Amino acid sequence: MSLPPFPQPEAVAITAELPPPQHDLHFMAPITRWDEAIPLGNGLLGALVWGNGSPLRLSLDRADLWDLRPVPDWEKPDYNFAAMEQWVAAGRLADLHDLYERPYRKYPGPTKIPAGRLEIDLPSEHQVTGSRLRLAEAVAAVSCANGVTLEILVHAERPIGYIYIQGLKELPNLKLKPPPFAADAEEAGETVVNVPDNQKERALTNLGYPAPQLRQGAVLTGFTQEGWGGFTYALALAWKQRYPGTWEIAWSIATAHYSDTEEAWQKVCSEVNQALACGWLKVKESHEAWWRRFWNSSGLRLPHQVLERQWYLDTYKFGATARRGAPPISLQAVWTADDGLIPPWKGDYHHDLNTQLSYWPCYSGNHLTEGLSYLDWLWATRSEAERWTRHFWQKPGLNVPMTSDLLGRQMGGWHPYTHSATTSAWLAHHFYLHWRYSRDRNFLAERAYPYLSEVCCFLAAVTQVGKDGRRYLPLSSSPEIHDNTLKAWLKPNSNYDLALMRWAFTAAAELAGELGLQSDVDKWLAILAELPDFSYGPQGQLLLAPDEPLSRSHRHFSHLLAIHPLGLITWEDGDQAQRTILASLSELQKLGSEWWCGYSFAWLGNLAARAKQGELAAQALEIFAKAFCSINSFHLNGDQTRSGYSKYTYRPFTLEGNFAAAAAIQEMLLQSYGGVIRLFPAIPKDWRTCAFTSLRAEGGFLVSARLEEGRVTFLQIEATADAELRLVDPFGVEPCGDTEVPFHAYQADPGGMKIERSAGAGLFRAMAPAGAVYTWRKNNKY
Repeated sequence: MSLPPFPQPEAVAITAELPPPQHDLHFMAPITRWDEAIPLGNGLLGALVWGNGSPLRLSLDRADLWDLRPVPDWEKPDYNFAAMEQWVAAGRLADLHDLYERPYRKYPGPTKIPAGRLEIDLPSEHQVTGSRLRLAEAVAAVSCANGVTLEILVHAERPIGYIYIQGLKELPNLKLKPPPFAADAEEAGETVVNVPDNQKERALTNLGYPAPQLRQGAVLTGFTQEGWGGFTYALALAWKQRYPGTWEIAWSIATAHYSDTEEAWQKVCSEVNQALACGWLKVKESHEAWWRRFWNSSGLRLPHQVLERQWYLDTYKFGATARRGAPPISLQAVWTADDGLIPPWKGDYHHDLNTQLSYWPCYSGNHLTEGLSYLDWLWATRSEAERWTRHFWQKPGLNVPMTSDLLGRQMGGWHPYTHSATTSAWLAHHFYLHWRYSRDRNFLAERAYPYLSEVCCFLAAVTQVGKDGRRYLPLSSSPEIHDNTLKAWLKPNSNYDLALMRWAFTAAAELAGELGLQSDVDKWLAILAELPDFSYGPQGQLLLAPDEPLSRSHRHFSHLLAIHPLGLITWEDGDQAQRTILASLSELQKLGSEWWCGYSFAWLGNLAARAKQGELAAQALEIFAKAFCSINSFHLNGDQTRSGYSKYTYRPFTLEGNFAAAAAIQEMLLQSYGGVIRLFPAIPKDWRTCAFTSLRAEGGFLVSARLEEGRVTFLQIEATADAELRLVDPFGVEPCGDTEVPFHAYQADPGGMKIERSAGAGLFRAMAPAGAVYTWRKNNKY
C-alpha cells in the first residue's frame, strides 16, 4: 500500500489528515431501516437520515430526553444488602427476581425516550436515489432524481440541525411527528407504528403521556410534549427560501420543566430563527471548523482497508456522541431507536461494560476533552451514588448502580450485577486513565484521587477479613456469568471483583503518593496486602473464581479484566504473566464464539493486542466489522451475516462495540501502559507499511510514527506536560553503552535522549518538559 507522505518535521507538531473520502458511507439506494441510517450528532442532539423520499425521514433525538420516574420498590424495607445476602443464602431466587428485576420489566420508566421524526415528502419525480455521509465534514448528502440534492447536518456546537435543499421550486411537504406516546397516535399527529403483539409491553404508549401540543406558524411548525413528572420538551422547525430553487430548514430541541414550557418553546424558536438568519454557508462553515479540529487530533493509515475504514467510522461516531457539557454516551446515545418502542435495555447507562468500553478510545485517540463528558457526569452524580451506597449497602464511601438513569439512580435488572460491589472501581479506572494520559495535576487532586479514595473507602468497608487473614466480599459475581441465577454468585472473590479491588487500592496508593499523602499510601497498601491472589487454572489461565473455570462460550470477558483494561498482568511482567495471558486467550478460542456478541470480538482485539498477537487482533476486528455491524457501521450485537460466528443473530443497536473496536486498533499501533511507549507492538507480520499521527501516550505525549517495509522511518514525540519519556527502542540501535541518540530536539528540550540497554532491550529515556518535541527521520545517521 502506498501511503501519502506526512509533513516533514519542523519545530511544531504535525497534524493528522482528514478521513479519506473512500471511507465515507455510500448508499446507492434508499435506506429502509432506522438502524441503517446515516447518523449525525453533536453529543446533545442527534438525527438518523433514512427513507426513499416518500418520505425522507430524520429520526430526531436529544441526549437528556428521559422519563425519570422513580422506582418505588427501592423504598421497600427489604431493599438492602443485608437482606439480599440472607435471601441468596436461603436460595430465595423468586424473591430476588421479584424485588430487583421485576421493576425493570414492570414499569415503563425510567427510560430514555426519542424526540420525534421529521418527514420530508419529496415530489414523485424527485425520489431518493442515493446518499452519503461525508466523514470529514460530518454532513449527510442525499441525491434525488432529476438533480435535486439535500445536505443535512447537526451543528457541532449549537443545538440545531440544518437542511439545505437545491433544485426544488416548491417547498416539500414537511411533517414534524412526535413519537407515538398517545393512545391514538394518528389523531394526535404522531408517528403511527404497528407494534407487534409480543412487544406491546415495550410500546411508548405505556408511558402514559398526554397528546402533544401542536404549534403552527407561517414559516414554522413544532410541538411541545409533556412527559413524566412535569418534564417537557419543545421541538421547532422553521424554513426559508433564500434563492429560487433552494430551501433552508432548521430544527432545534429543548428540555424544561412543565412550568417553563413556553420558555422552552421560545428558546427553540429563537435557535432556528438565528440559524436561518446566518444561513447555510455560515452554519456549515462553523460546523466544519469544529470537525477539522476534531480530525486533526489523530489519524492513521493501515494496509488493512476494512480496519482503517472501521476506525474512521467509529471515531466519527465518537465525535458525534461525546461532547463535554452534554450527557455521556448511553447505549444508543443520540440515536434512540425509532420504532415506536421503549429502546433496548431502556437506553440506560450500563456500567458492567457498556459505558466503560464506550470511552476506551478517547485516551490514546487523543480526545480527552470529549472523554470528560463521562467523567463530568460521574462526578456530578456522585452525591446520588453516595446516597444509594448508604441506603442499600449501608456503608460509607461510594459505589454506583450498574444500571443507571440520567441522574445516576438505580434502575434494576439482573441482581448479581446491578448490585455489584465493584462497579464504581471500574468507573474510577477512567478517572485514573485521564490523569495518566493528561498529567493534569489539578484533575488529579480535585477529581481523580477524591473519587478513587471514596471508592476505596467503600471497598474497605464492604470486604471482610477471613480466618486466613485475607479480604473477601460477602457476595461476588462476574458479569454476566450464569445470568440471573443463584449460580451467578461465585465463590468469593471472583477474578473480576478481585481485579477491580486490587487495581483500586494499587492506583489509590499511586495517586496518593503523587500528592504526597503518605498516610493514605500506607493505608491503601495495607489493605491491598490483605487481598488474595488471582485464581489460576492448571494451564495458568485466569479462572472465573476459586475452583471455577470458564466452562462455555460467553460474551463477557469479565474474568480477564486483570489483563485488559486494568493491566495488572502484562506481557512485560515475564514468563508467568505471558503464560497466563496466552492460556486465557487460548481458552476463549477453544470454547468458541457461539455465545459472543459483537463487542466480544472488539474486546478480543484489545486482549490480543496486549498479548502482542497482531494477527489474532486483526482477525477479530475484521469479523466484528464485517459480521456484527450494520451497513452504516452501527454495532448490532448479533451476527448479521449468519455465518456461524455467533448464535446471537438479533440486531439491538448499542455503541460500545464500535468504540472498543476503535480502541483496539489504536492498541495495535501504540501502547504505553506502565508509562513505557511501544511503537507498533501488535500489528500482523504482513503490515509492513502503516502510520499514525498524534496518538496519545501515558505521560501526556503525542506520538506520530511511520513504518515502511517493516522499519520505523519517522517518529515524532511531543510532550504536552512535564514528564519522563520512556520509549522502547523501535530502531534496533546497537550503541556501546549509554550514548546520545541523534534525535532532532525542538522547543524547550534542553538535551537529547539517552539509551539504556538491558539484556538486549533498548529503552530511550528523557526528562521531557512541556513543549519538547523529539523527531527522528530515516536520514538520521547513528
